Amino acid sequence: MNRTLLSALCVFTTAALAHAASATFWIVATQAEFLKGDATSLSVDSDGRLSLGPALEQLAETSAPVLWAVIPAPDGGYYVGSGNEGKVFRVTKDGRSSVLFDAAELEVHALATAPDGAIYAGTSPDGKVYRLAPDGRATVIFDPDDKYIWALAVDPKGALFVATGERGVIYRVTSDGTGAPFYRTRATHALSLTFDREGHLLAGTGTPGRVFRIDADGRGFVLLDSPHREVRALRVADSGSVYVAALSDRPAASGGDTSSDRVTPDSQRTTTPSVSTEITAIAIVDTSQAGAGSPPSREGRPQPAKGAIYRILTDGVSDIVWTSEADLPYDLAIDAQNRLLVATGSEGRLYRAQPTLLSATLLGRVGAQQVTAVLPVADGQYVLATANPGKLFRLSAARAAKGTYESDVRDASTVASWGTISWRAVLNGGQVEIATRTGNTATPDDTWSDWSPTYRNAEGDRIVSPKARYLQWRAVLTGNGDASPLLTSVTTAYLPRNLRPEVTGITVHPSGTVFQKPFSTGEFEIAGFDGEGVDARQAQTNQPGMPQAAPLLGRRMYQKGLQTFVWKAEDANEDRLQYDVFYRREGDATWKPLKRGLPDPIVVWDTSMVPDGTYVAKIAASDAPSNSPGTALTGERESSSFEVDNTPPRVVFGERTPAPAGRLRVSVRDDHSPIQRVEYSIEGDRWRVIYPVDGIPDSRVEEFEIELGEGAGRTVTIRATDAMNNTATMTAR
Repeated sequence: MNRTLLSALCVFTTAALAHAASATFWIVATQAEFLKGDATSLSVDSDGRLSLGPALEQLAETSAPVLWAVIPAPDGGYYVGSGNEGKVFRVTKDGRSSVLFDAAELEVHALATAPDGAIYAGTSPDGKVYRLAPDGRATVIFDPDDKYIWALAVDPKGALFVATGERGVIYRVTSDGTGAPFYRTRATHALSLTFDREGHLLAGTGTPGRVFRIDADGRGFVLLDSPHREVRALRVADSGSVYVAALSDRPAASGGDTSSDRVTPDSQRTTTPSVSTEITAIAIVDTSQAGAGSPPSREGRPQPAKGAIYRILTDGVSDIVWTSEADLPYDLAIDAQNRLLVATGSEGRLYRAQPTLLSATLLGRVGAQQVTAVLPVADGQYVLATANPGKLFRLSAARAAKGTYESDVRDASTVASWGTISWRAVLNGGQVEIATRTGNTATPDDTWSDWSPTYRNAEGDRIVSPKARYLQWRAVLTGNGDASPLLTSVTTAYLPRNLRPEVTGITVHPSGTVFQKPFSTGEFEIAGFDGEGVDARQAQTNQPGMPQAAPLLGRRMYQKGLQTFVWKAEDANEDRLQYDVFYRREGDATWKPLKRGLPDPIVVWDTSMVPDGTYVAKIAASDAPSNSPGTALTGERESSSFEVDNTPPRVVFGERTPAPAGRLRVSVRDDHSPIQRVEYSIEGDRWRVIYPVDGIPDSRVEEFEIELGEGAGRTVTIRATDAMNNTATMTAR
């Protein structure tokens, strides 16, 4: 037994009488588990190692809630396009911001630098393209009919390309301000633009999410037809590969034409090649939820991840190098080592993906919900534009000196006794400091305890935070020069208070209904029944009107005299349960044991051993298998009442009148169940159904009259069946 486990068990010895017998260990050791928490200036690599991340500093905060675009200014500062107010900000390299331009429109989604140093700004809605002088003077140079302007790109000859929506048209605007449609994508929106190594225009679209390569003559070729709704960013590597940021914030739309105005000349017909897409993805799993399954977005295709980065190689083959079920990629950049910086929302996370190694590292998290744009700057640094709130951040190539990680909140389900906290770390000359806090609200607030003093023993220190339902731990990593400590796992042990099991429901199946044991390989075996004489019972399968049973119980069958009970039980401590079953006749005060110590929630009762009558069953669920005798608890539930009737009806022959108008009067009686069916046969002929004098067989006493006619002196046999399938046969001569 390792020392950590031993010390945890020692701590729990004195608390065992009030709590569950077995400790629970909460282990955080994988990337998915670490991503549930909140990291500041820390990175989490694909192996689940927590280390100091790149230094991240706030460069500027604007009055706008959303920043959409950022480009460099000649003086080393930045121009930033914003939303909700339609402003273009000028931000100096030391972080001072001012308004360069305030548009009449609400959004500035796109910025680009003109060959002469002026700024192009694309606005929405009622999209326009403005030319901004360094002093902020603005001139409208292009005013198309389209509602949105999403992206701008300037080619080496100085021509401006404008990506628009809601018709998905890309325009070419010459230096003299003359604009004309260059390519119609047949998508709802043209969202992103760039140029490949050969100078061809690359365009990403929304609804559907495709990537086009468009030559100088305006002929388009689909490089990628993704299952995602939007292609938000395109970047070209030195190798010629194209990296594509695609996202779907809701189920992807079909790949059909969504444009309401589709005027496409023959010269602009789009060729959709047959290309292969290899799935070699780095998956970032959303561990916070287990969403219900959604239908495929396209026939024959599975529902895509929320976000993905595609790589289109120079030979046209594409693969997926990064996916996420939690984060939406808004932009990306490629560094000198061909690694990708992926900017995401809605948690403001930054990932570094290495396509050649199929690994991804969480670099850090900014103080905003979305990272909307990435601008590479000198010395391996990046400027990041964000939304909610609208800020600029600078991401450094150097490590942060210190970082803090706050874990997800652990719910012990009830007030718990805390054991030890232990961790594994490689210090590399630095230090790792661990502390805890506890409370009784799901979200930490001022009612929680203060952070505990720092724990010193990585092999296991007793948690000193007060008993409570919720626990959170914090790790502070401090580096030594360029070296960073590595935190690889944290384990906390606790003993939750034992909670009473609960029987949530009891199903009383119709009398005689039984189920074959699942996966039975021998003779007919009844699930939940261990009585004698099973081999002698003749199972009558597929009785008319009997619905098919659930697969886990095998085939549904009929066995007269047997009563099946199936129940559901829960235990908040996830303890193993065992069950005792009791019964009593209605009106009796004493419960009689039927079965004890059942491991499964099913029992079959041979009711032929008890008198007919109305009965009630009780199920008692105990967590004794997982707890000591002094701490085990029991939860009970009574069933609805049910009838036990194993006695057939009584047939009494009455007056017989002679031919030719011969009649026979018959009375059928049952002490407990309504008469369900009565048949008669004359001289062994076929059975004929007869209805009672009042027309409806619905009571425990029914009177019948049989027309005999000329056969009044012949033998008559009566077969009577009650609602519990008891049958009596009698003959009158």
